This record gives sequence, structure tokens and C-alpha cells, in this order.
Amino acid sequence: MNIAEIAELAGVSRAAVSRYFNNGYISKEKREIIRRVVEETGYRPSAQAQTLRTKKTKMIGVIVPKLAFSSMGQIVDGVLSILNESGYQALLAAAGNNPRKELEYLNAFRDKQVDGIILAATILGAEHKRLLKTLSVPVVLVGQRLCGYCCVFHDDYHATYDLTRFILEKGRKRPGYISAVRRDQAVGEERFRGFADAVRDMGMEAAAANTVIAPYTAAAGYEKTGELLDKCGELDSIICATDTIALGAVKYLRDHKIEMPRQVLVAGQGDSEPVHMMVPGIVTVHYYYEKSGEAAARLLFDLLEEKAGAVKEVKLGYYLVDLQGAPAFGAADSL
Repeated sequence: MNIAEIAELAGVSRAAVSRYFNNGYISKEKREIIRRVVEETGYRPSAQAQTLRTKKTKMIGVIVPKLAFSSMGQIVDGVLSILNESGYQALLAAAGNNPRKELEYLNAFRDKQVDGIILAATILGAEHKRLLKTLSVPVVLVGQRLCGYCCVFHDDYHATYDLTRFILEKGRKRPGYISAVRRDQAVGEERFRGFADAVRDMGMEAAAANTVIAPYTAAAGYEKTGELLDKCGELDSIICATDTIALGAVKYLRDHKIEMPRQVLVAGQGDSEPVHMMVPGIVTVHYYYEKSGEAAARLLFDLLEEKAGAVKEVKLGYYLVDLQGAPAFGAADSL
């Protein structure tokens, strides 16, 4: 079957069939007739022919550090919800939390001629920035802010600042912090800065030194909780950069018979599903990860359709979730 035969069976012009497959304007009546013929015949247009004709692959490259992270799964869900509505497909690449693999995938997507790229990177090093400048397709960053690029990110600094104050205002006097790697500007540097500024503003400046750095795993959270307690002595609260790290901290405290939250209150960030299954629960921060994926996809479509005349940054808000999982307070989204 070809377009001419579909047009003849439907009793419409070839141009109408072409507009049908390219989401152009045709009347509802013609669209329904063509749809029935297409379903009855099982016809599928040639992807290669469409690419040659429109110069569009209808494919978007999506790069994430690791799908096992709850936040990344939600971001991908958000991206796919928009792509599916728009007739696009995703080429999904998980870099195994390896920045070098992210660079490889950026190069691969350039060679595979995708129409655009959504990059959820953890560490944007000098090589990332150099490579991004060489790409001929539009790129939207999600989760990180980078000057000169369209990006969607969260207010990591104020989220951790508010989380820390919330815990200290509950009467905790000796907080500690397990940070993500500082090369991660959002989850590492900005969240740590929020903790450090909050303890200083609450008159506990010395507590800013009560910190260790952990990779993004529960095993690291377990190990670094022991290191933090060895370094700082008795603490009455441990704030973690992520929920995954916090899960490791909780296991360490349980294994060492340290009662929660009476002796030590634990906090994470991400409002992931596992923390809602824990007894007792922890304090956490809800970030709008799925919404960030949706916003990134919409920004990319604006770039593809040349609607965006300037770089656009979207900053999303957050809210705190207390020990019972009820919303506490949060911050509004901003542009």
C-alpha cells in the first residue's frame, strides 16, 4: 500500500492523506474516513520517507543518570506523557550514573539524528559544556541550571534550608548532614548550602561542619551514617541529600539500636514511595519531578517549533512532608 492507494480507498486527495499522517489540518469527516481505511489495511507510512521529506525523525533523545532513581523514573514519565501526545517517540539512555557515558550518549544521539535532546545530568563538567555547544539539535536540561540553555530545575537551596529550619524548630540541637557529591550543583552543592545557611541563621554555626559526603545509594547512606557519628559524636538529627541516602541512614540506626525519632530524627529529600512505607516515617521534601519532565518536553517542542526566541528557565517549587506524611509548607513555582 502507498498514499495514493489509501487516498483512492478513502475517496480523498493524496494531500489530505499526507496531512493526516503529518498532523496537518483536515476536516473531522475526512480524518475519520482515512483513519478507518488505515486501520482496515494496516498501512504504516515509511519512517525513512517521512524523515527525508520533513527533515524530522519524530524521535527525542532522553538521557538520565540511572533509572533506578525514583526521581529519574518520574522525570521520564513526565517526558513520555508529552511525547506520546505529540506523536514523538523517545530514545532512552541510562548512563549508569557515569558522566562519561552521558557524553557518549550525547555523541550517539547526534549521530542518530534525533530532533532534540532532554538531558537529566547530575554533573555538568567542562566536557559536557563543550559538547553541548557543538550539537546542532536543541537541548533542554532538567534537574540542573546552566546559563545559556533552556532548563527546568528545582529550588534545591530553599528546600533544604526550610527542611533544616523545620527540624531545628522541633527542638533538635545537634544536626548532621549527609551530602551528595558537591560536583552535582543541584543535589550536592545547593542542598548543602541550604543546610549550612540554615544552621548558621539558627545560631548553630558549628553544626555546618557536621557533614560527610556520600554517593547516591542506600549502602553509602549506611556507611556514611557511621562515619558521621564517629566524626561528630552524638547527633539528634541527620538530614540527608536524598531519600535513598536516608534509607541507608535509617537501617544503620536500627542496626545499632538507636531509637528513631526519639534519639535521632532522620530526614531525606525526594518524597519517594519507600519512605511512605517506613515505620516510623521520616521527614522529606516533595519535588515535582514528573512535572519537571513535562515542562522540559514542552520547552523542547517550543524550540523545535521556533516559538522560543530566548533561553527560558523554569524553576519549580517544593513542599515538606512531616513524619506522618502530611504536607507542611512549601514554595511556589517560578519562571
